[in-house]
Amino acid sequence: MQRLRGLELAARLKLALVLALLFAAHGVVYAQSCALCYTQAASASHRLIQGLRTGILVLIVPPMLMSVGITILAYKKRNRTNDKKDSPVSPNDW
Repeated sequence: MQRLRGLELAARLKLALVLALLFAAHGVVYAQSCALCYTQAASASHRLIQGLRTGILVLIVPPMLMSVGITILAYKKRNRTNDKKDSPVSPNDW
């Protein structure tokens, strides 16, 4: 039963990865941009463009990592409850 769940989870993760790659590789994804940012970047030097790219990564990566971390913690703790019948030192405690 556990092995079946593991295989089911692996299949779902593979499907999610394929869908994420499909959406990320789609051409329309790259066309979404601010007109002001586009004009500024088009008239900028290579150094400024590199700074814009770095700034985008700095603004995107930390919230994404925090969201993934919270999701992983919620997934790991999803079945833990604190029932009254358990002892005060229960493995189900957070």
